[in-house]
Amino acid sequence: ENPTRMTSNQTDCHYCLQSLRGRKYALREENAYCVTCYDSLFANPCEECKKPIECDSKDLAYKGRHWHERCFNCAKCSRSLVEKPFAAKDELLLCTECYSNEYSSKCFHCQKTIMPGSRKMEFKGSSWHESCFVCQYCRQPLGTKPLITKDNENYCVPCFEKQFAHHCYSCKKVITSGGVTYHDQPWHKECFVCAGCKTQLSGQRFISKDEYPYCVDCYSRFYAEKCAACKKPITALGGAKFISFEERQWHGECFNCAKCSVSLVGEEFLTKQDDVLCNECG
Repeated sequence: ENPTRMTSNQTDCHYCLQSLRGRKYALREENAYCVTCYDSLFANPCEECKKPIECDSKDLAYKGRHWHERCFNCAKCSRSLVEKPFAAKDELLLCTECYSNEYSSKCFHCQKTIMPGSRKMEFKGSSWHESCFVCQYCRQPLGTKPLITKDNENYCVPCFEKQFAHHCYSCKKVITSGGVTYHDQPWHKECFVCAGCKTQLSGQRFISKDEYPYCVDCYSRFYAEKCAACKKPITALGGAKFISFEERQWHGECFNCAKCSVSLVGEEFLTKQDDVLCNECG
Protein backbone atom coordinates (compact mmCIF):
# COMPACT_ATOMS: atom_id res chain seq x y z
CA GLU A 1 0.00 0.00 0.00
CA ASN A 2 1.20 3.51 -0.75
CA PRO A 3 1.50 5.70 2.37
CA THR A 4 -0.02 9.20 2.30
CA ARG A 5 2.68 11.69 1.46
CA MET A 6 2.66 15.21 2.74
CA THR A 7 3.33 18.01 0.34
CA SER A 8 5.43 20.93 1.45
CA ASN A 9 2.39 22.95 2.52
CA GLN A 10 1.13 20.05 4.69
CA THR A 11 4.18 19.71 6.90
CA ASP A 12 2.70 22.22 9.35
CA CYS A 13 -0.81 22.68 10.77
CA HIS A 14 -2.71 25.17 8.63
CA TYR A 15 -4.02 26.91 11.76
CA CYS A 16 -1.43 26.72 14.57
CA LEU A 17 1.55 26.22 12.20
CA GLN A 18 3.07 23.52 14.40
CA SER A 19 4.86 20.69 12.62
CA LEU A 20 2.70 17.68 11.76
CA ARG A 21 5.59 15.23 11.30
CA GLY A 22 4.97 12.10 13.30
CA ARG A 23 1.54 13.39 14.46
CA LYS A 24 -2.02 12.60 13.44
CA TYR A 25 -3.66 15.18 11.27
CA ALA A 26 -6.85 15.75 9.28
CA LEU A 27 -7.41 17.24 5.84
CA ARG A 28 -10.08 19.80 5.05
CA GLU A 29 -10.27 21.50 1.66
CA GLU A 30 -6.74 20.23 0.94
CA ASN A 31 -5.39 21.88 4.09
CA ALA A 32 -3.90 19.85 6.92
CA TYR A 33 -4.78 20.46 10.56
CA CYS A 34 -3.54 18.92 13.75
CA VAL A 35 -6.23 16.99 15.58
CA THR A 36 -6.61 19.63 18.29
CA CYS A 37 -7.10 22.48 15.83
CA TYR A 38 -9.38 20.46 13.59
CA ASP A 39 -11.68 19.49 16.47
CA SER A 40 -11.84 23.05 17.82
CA LEU A 41 -12.53 24.54 14.40
CA PHE A 42 -14.75 22.00 12.62
CA ALA A 43 -16.07 19.32 14.98
CA ASN A 44 -19.91 19.22 15.18
CA PRO A 45 -21.49 19.27 18.66
CA CYS A 46 -23.35 16.07 19.54
CA GLU A 47 -27.12 16.52 19.98
CA GLU A 48 -27.12 14.15 22.95
CA CYS A 49 -24.01 14.88 25.05
CA LYS A 50 -23.27 18.34 23.57
CA LYS A 51 -19.56 17.48 23.29
CA PRO A 52 -17.64 17.89 20.02
CA ILE A 53 -17.55 14.90 17.72
CA GLU A 54 -13.80 14.53 17.33
CA CYS A 55 -12.24 13.68 14.00
CA ASP A 56 -11.38 10.18 15.19
CA SER A 57 -15.05 9.49 16.09
CA LYS A 58 -17.85 8.56 13.69
CA ASP A 59 -20.21 11.47 13.06
CA LEU A 60 -23.83 10.33 12.46
CA ALA A 61 -26.03 13.02 10.90
CA TYR A 62 -29.80 13.31 10.43
CA LYS A 63 -31.55 16.39 9.05
CA GLY A 64 -28.67 18.72 9.88
CA ARG A 65 -28.11 17.37 13.39
CA HIS A 66 -25.15 15.27 14.54
CA TRP A 67 -24.50 12.51 17.09
CA HIS A 68 -21.60 10.42 18.35
CA GLU A 69 -22.10 6.81 17.35
CA ARG A 70 -22.45 5.92 21.05
CA CYS A 71 -25.04 8.67 21.55
CA PHE A 72 -27.26 7.78 18.58
CA ASN A 73 -29.90 5.98 20.66
CA CYS A 74 -33.69 5.73 21.06
CA ALA A 75 -34.91 8.60 23.26
CA LYS A 76 -37.26 6.26 25.13
CA CYS A 77 -35.59 2.85 25.53
CA SER A 78 -31.97 3.99 24.90
CA ARG A 79 -31.25 1.18 22.45
CA SER A 80 -28.78 2.01 19.71
CA LEU A 81 -30.27 3.18 16.43
CA VAL A 82 -27.05 2.71 14.43
CA GLU A 83 -27.92 0.99 11.12
CA LYS A 84 -31.48 0.36 12.36
CA PRO A 85 -34.79 1.85 11.22
CA PHE A 86 -36.06 4.69 13.37
CA ALA A 87 -38.66 7.44 13.39
CA ALA A 88 -38.61 11.08 14.50
CA LYS A 89 -41.27 12.69 16.68
CA ASP A 90 -41.02 16.24 18.07
CA GLU A 91 -37.24 16.21 17.31
CA LEU A 92 -36.79 12.99 19.29
CA LEU A 93 -35.48 9.82 17.62
CA LEU A 94 -37.32 6.63 18.50
CA CYS A 95 -36.88 3.00 17.52
CA THR A 96 -39.80 1.66 15.51
CA GLU A 97 -41.12 -0.32 18.48
CA CYS A 98 -41.24 2.66 20.84
CA TYR A 99 -42.67 4.90 18.14
CA SER A 100 -45.39 2.35 17.41
CA ASN A 101 -46.30 1.98 21.07
CA GLU A 102 -46.48 5.73 21.60
CA TYR A 103 -47.77 7.21 18.36
CA SER A 104 -48.73 4.67 15.69
CA SER A 105 -52.35 4.08 14.74
CA LYS A 106 -54.13 0.87 15.64
CA CYS A 107 -55.82 -1.08 12.87
CA PHE A 108 -59.61 -0.76 13.08
CA HIS A 109 -60.00 -4.43 12.12
CA CYS A 110 -57.33 -6.35 14.07
CA GLN A 111 -56.52 -3.64 16.67
CA LYS A 112 -52.78 -4.25 16.17
CA THR A 113 -50.28 -1.44 15.65
CA ILE A 114 -49.69 -0.21 12.12
CA MET A 115 -45.90 -0.14 12.05
CA PRO A 116 -44.04 2.89 10.63
CA GLY A 117 -43.14 2.36 7.00
CA SER A 118 -46.00 -0.06 6.33
CA ARG A 119 -48.87 0.99 4.09
CA LYS A 120 -51.87 2.36 5.94
CA MET A 121 -55.42 2.75 4.60
CA GLU A 122 -57.68 5.55 5.89
CA PHE A 123 -61.48 5.22 5.76
CA LYS A 124 -64.16 7.11 7.69
CA GLY A 125 -61.64 8.42 10.22
CA SER A 126 -60.17 4.98 11.01
CA SER A 127 -56.87 3.37 10.01
CA TRP A 128 -56.41 -0.12 8.60
CA HIS A 129 -53.57 -2.42 7.62
CA GLU A 130 -53.69 -2.82 3.85
CA SER A 131 -54.09 -6.59 4.38
CA CYS A 132 -57.04 -6.01 6.75
CA PHE A 133 -58.90 -3.57 4.49
CA VAL A 134 -60.73 -6.23 2.46
CA CYS A 135 -64.25 -7.05 1.30
CA GLN A 136 -66.12 -8.83 4.07
CA TYR A 137 -67.55 -11.35 1.60
CA CYS A 138 -64.86 -12.19 -0.99
CA ARG A 139 -61.88 -11.13 1.21
CA GLN A 140 -60.21 -9.37 -1.72
CA PRO A 141 -58.28 -6.13 -0.94
CA LEU A 142 -60.41 -3.03 -1.36
CA GLY A 143 -57.52 -0.56 -1.79
CA THR A 144 -59.02 2.49 -3.49
CA LYS A 145 -61.89 0.58 -5.15
CA PRO A 146 -65.50 1.77 -4.70
CA LEU A 147 -67.06 0.14 -1.64
CA ILE A 148 -70.29 0.07 0.34
CA THR A 149 -70.53 -0.18 4.15
CA LYS A 150 -73.27 -2.14 5.90
CA ASP A 151 -73.41 -2.83 9.67
CA ASN A 152 -69.79 -1.54 10.02
CA GLU A 153 -68.55 -4.06 7.46
CA ASN A 154 -67.09 -3.08 4.08
CA TYR A 155 -68.03 -4.77 0.79
CA CYS A 156 -66.88 -4.34 -2.77
CA VAL A 157 -69.77 -3.21 -4.97
CA PRO A 158 -70.29 -6.58 -6.79
CA CYS A 159 -70.45 -8.51 -3.50
CA PHE A 160 -72.79 -6.00 -1.88
CA GLU A 161 -75.14 -6.15 -4.84
CA LYS A 162 -75.03 -9.93 -4.79
CA GLN A 163 -75.73 -10.16 -1.05
CA PHE A 164 -77.96 -7.24 -0.14
CA ALA A 165 -79.07 -4.98 -2.96
CA HIS A 166 -82.71 -4.73 -4.04
CA HIS A 167 -83.66 -4.82 -7.70
CA CYS A 168 -86.05 -2.26 -9.10
CA TYR A 169 -89.53 -3.70 -9.78
CA SER A 170 -89.68 -1.70 -13.01
CA CYS A 171 -86.23 -1.91 -14.67
CA LYS A 172 -84.90 -4.92 -12.68
CA LYS A 173 -81.55 -3.17 -12.10
CA VAL A 174 -79.85 -2.86 -8.70
CA ILE A 175 -80.91 -0.03 -6.38
CA THR A 176 -77.65 1.20 -4.85
CA SER A 177 -79.07 4.08 -2.79
CA GLY A 178 -82.41 5.67 -1.95
CA GLY A 179 -85.34 4.14 -3.76
CA VAL A 180 -89.10 3.96 -3.20
CA THR A 181 -91.27 1.15 -1.83
CA TYR A 182 -94.68 0.69 -3.44
CA HIS A 183 -96.93 -2.33 -2.82
CA ASP A 184 -93.98 -3.91 -0.93
CA GLN A 185 -91.80 -3.69 -4.04
CA PRO A 186 -88.62 -1.57 -4.41
CA TRP A 187 -88.33 0.99 -7.20
CA HIS A 188 -85.71 3.48 -8.34
CA LYS A 189 -86.98 7.00 -7.71
CA GLU A 190 -86.59 7.73 -11.41
CA CYS A 191 -88.54 4.55 -12.31
CA PHE A 192 -91.47 5.29 -9.99
CA VAL A 193 -93.59 7.25 -12.48
CA CYS A 194 -97.24 7.83 -13.28
CA ALA A 195 -98.66 5.01 -15.38
CA GLY A 196 -100.37 7.64 -17.51
CA CYS A 197 -98.06 10.61 -18.18
CA LYS A 198 -94.77 9.06 -16.88
CA THR A 199 -94.10 11.96 -14.49
CA GLN A 200 -91.90 10.99 -11.52
CA LEU A 201 -94.06 10.44 -8.45
CA SER A 202 -91.39 10.29 -5.72
CA GLY A 203 -92.41 12.81 -3.06
CA GLN A 204 -95.65 13.60 -4.91
CA ARG A 205 -99.28 12.69 -4.19
CA PHE A 206 -100.56 9.81 -6.26
CA ILE A 207 -103.48 7.37 -6.43
CA SER A 208 -103.36 3.61 -7.01
CA LYS A 209 -105.52 1.93 -9.59
CA ASP A 210 -105.21 -1.77 -10.48
CA GLU A 211 -101.80 -1.84 -8.72
CA TYR A 212 -100.45 1.02 -10.84
CA PRO A 213 -99.68 4.52 -9.52
CA TYR A 214 -101.20 7.58 -11.18
CA CYS A 215 -100.64 11.26 -10.62
CA VAL A 216 -103.75 13.12 -9.50
CA ASP A 217 -104.33 14.67 -12.90
CA CYS A 218 -104.16 11.39 -14.80
CA TYR A 219 -106.30 9.53 -12.29
CA SER A 220 -108.91 12.29 -12.42
CA ARG A 221 -108.87 12.30 -16.21
CA PHE A 222 -109.09 8.52 -16.63
CA TYR A 223 -110.91 7.11 -13.61
CA ALA A 224 -112.41 9.65 -11.20
CA GLU A 225 -116.20 10.00 -10.94
CA LYS A 226 -117.58 13.41 -11.94
CA CYS A 227 -119.53 15.55 -9.49
CA ALA A 228 -123.22 15.71 -10.49
CA ALA A 229 -123.26 19.44 -9.63
CA CYS A 230 -119.95 20.97 -10.82
CA LYS A 231 -118.96 18.15 -13.24
CA LYS A 232 -115.37 18.16 -11.92
CA PRO A 233 -113.59 14.91 -10.89
CA ILE A 234 -114.05 13.61 -7.35
CA THR A 235 -110.65 12.34 -6.15
CA ALA A 236 -111.27 12.09 -2.40
CA LEU A 237 -107.65 13.15 -1.79
CA GLY A 238 -106.74 14.29 1.70
CA GLY A 239 -109.89 12.79 3.24
CA ALA A 240 -112.24 15.09 1.29
CA LYS A 241 -115.92 14.14 1.72
CA PHE A 242 -118.13 13.10 -1.14
CA ILE A 243 -121.78 12.03 -1.33
CA SER A 244 -123.10 9.10 -3.33
CA PHE A 245 -126.79 8.58 -4.12
CA GLU A 246 -128.39 6.39 -6.79
CA GLU A 247 -125.22 6.06 -8.91
CA ARG A 248 -124.56 9.79 -8.71
CA GLN A 249 -121.77 11.49 -6.72
CA TRP A 250 -121.23 15.00 -5.38
CA HIS A 251 -118.37 16.82 -3.73
CA GLY A 252 -119.33 17.48 -0.11
CA GLU A 253 -119.32 21.22 -0.78
CA CYS A 254 -121.47 20.73 -3.91
CA PHE A 255 -124.24 18.68 -2.26
CA ASN A 256 -126.64 21.59 -1.81
CA CYS A 257 -130.33 22.29 -2.32
CA ALA A 258 -130.92 23.19 -5.97
CA LYS A 259 -133.33 25.99 -4.94
CA CYS A 260 -131.95 27.68 -1.78
CA SER A 261 -128.36 26.31 -1.92
CA VAL A 262 -128.35 25.19 1.73
CA SER A 263 -125.96 22.29 2.39
CA LEU A 264 -127.68 18.90 2.51
CA VAL A 265 -124.70 16.99 3.96
CA GLY A 266 -126.09 14.98 6.88
CA GLU A 267 -129.59 16.30 6.27
CA GLU A 268 -132.77 14.77 4.87
CA PHE A 269 -133.47 15.71 1.26
CA LEU A 270 -135.90 15.11 -1.61
CA THR A 271 -135.18 14.55 -5.29
CA LYS A 272 -136.92 16.00 -8.29
CA GLN A 273 -135.58 14.65 -11.57
CA ASP A 274 -131.82 15.50 -11.44
CA ASP A 275 -132.14 18.00 -8.59
CA VAL A 276 -131.87 17.50 -4.85
CA LEU A 277 -133.96 19.73 -2.54
CA CYS A 278 -134.15 20.40 1.15
CA ASN A 279 -137.44 19.40 2.85
CA GLU A 280 -138.67 22.99 2.98
CA CYS A 281 -138.07 23.71 -0.72
CA GLY A 282 -139.29 20.29 -1.63
